[in-house]
Amino acid sequence: MTPSDGRPRPGKSRRTIGAQFEQRAAEYFQKLGFEVIEKNWQAGHREIDLIIKKDRLVVFVEVKSSSSASFGHPAERVDKTKKDRLISAAQQYLLEKNIEGVDLRFDVVTFAGGRLEHFPDAFEVGQ
Repeated sequence: MTPSDGRPRPGKSRRTIGAQFEQRAAEYFQKLGFEVIEKNWQAGHREIDLIIKKDRLVVFVEVKSSSSASFGHPAERVDKTKKDRLISAAQQYLLEKNIEGVDLRFDVVTFAGGRLEHFPDAFEVGQ
């Protein structure tokens, strides 16, 4: 259960809180007409939080949250290493699922103070 402001309650595990924010992000995209095709898809030690689709567009989504501003904005934690891991996992996903002929995008969704922020096309392959 979450407070009325949408933030998870204190005392929950980090994984549980992350799952709640990922669910909120999934619901946000569904309202925009996207279909959630995967949640927490894993490729070895790499994970893609959400993989969504709308028409010919496949979007790989990283969800980040922060309960405090003392560590900066959650989007700042999507650094070059994280981007490289997401790109590698996305490439593996496309190969395993034999997906071709689609448009691809990498989005970041953050929750700071419980508020959702969406950064579409947050980075490109080779960035």
